[in-house]
Amino acid sequence: MSDIFDKTDKNLLGEPNREPEIPEFIIERDDDARPPIETDSPEMAGKKWLRRALKALAMALMVIAVFFVYRAWDYYYNIGVPVSTTPSENIKKLQTEPVKEAAEVVLSSDSILGVALDFYAIHGLRASIEFQEPDTADTSVFLYSRSADHQADGKYLGSLVVDGEERQSDCSRLGYMGMVGNQMVIGISRSDKVKDYCVDNGGSFFRQFILVSNGVIPHRFFLHGKVERRAIGRKDNTLYYIATRHKETLWDFADALREYGFIDAIYITGGTDYSFYRSVDGDRHDIGNAEDYPHEKWKGIIPWLVFRRI
Repeated sequence: MSDIFDKTDKNLLGEPNREPEIPEFIIERDDDARPPIETDSPEMAGKKWLRRALKALAMALMVIAVFFVYRAWDYYYNIGVPVSTTPSENIKKLQTEPVKEAAEVVLSSDSILGVALDFYAIHGLRASIEFQEPDTADTSVFLYSRSADHQADGKYLGSLVVDGEERQSDCSRLGYMGMVGNQMVIGISRSDKVKDYCVDNGGSFFRQFILVSNGVIPHRFFLHGKVERRAIGRKDNTLYYIATRHKETLWDFADALREYGFIDAIYITGGTDYSFYRSVDGDRHDIGNAEDYPHEKWKGIIPWLVFRRI
């Protein structure tokens, strides 16, 4: 019995006197296998510094370029009113011949917003700047008026070009009128593109205050008080010489022009100056007081805007 028990005990319980095995843990380190950290040589460090400096310089130049582009846009285009016709578009107009029509100035009158106005529609005429006041007997002249202003010393205010000769370059007034050959345009811009085109092609050009630009009037005006007012305005494709019949503020005058439907309009000085226009039959009609003719003061200095038969 005991033999059986011993065998059974050994088979079931294992050998009671064997010591338990202790597991072994092996930790491998690869410190010796890792390559040493390489430090940049002075030459490599210099190249990295140069690349960073070039990147910083490129960013700075980009910021400066954006700044100057914005300044240029703000100067030439952000003028406080929308623009109906760009200088490039007006140059294209100056390059085309006008529609042939009978030479005449057509008078009409109306009252808008309480402002009484006379409209002189210009047809079949060419414009130029002249320093001699037209003779009332000159049948080639169908209308004339003042154009650019001048100071007491004879210096002109705003740019002035006469027969391709630049007399003054001044963009402080943003309205302009350009004349080349038989074509004429008005517009609103600080750009000198139209002026330069007139210089290059023997034309004339002057600047004046904005009254209406693309059907919008400016937020403020630099002339105050109530006096007789004059203007050159564009409605559709026709230019008009416009005069108030009574003393008006510049704001009321401009607002009336806008309400009447003028797309663009620029101011013309000399609200009480004498001038005349001719109807299609060639008869002369006085504008203002004929006793004020001729203008002796500032003779030879006043740049007259003269419309003649083509």
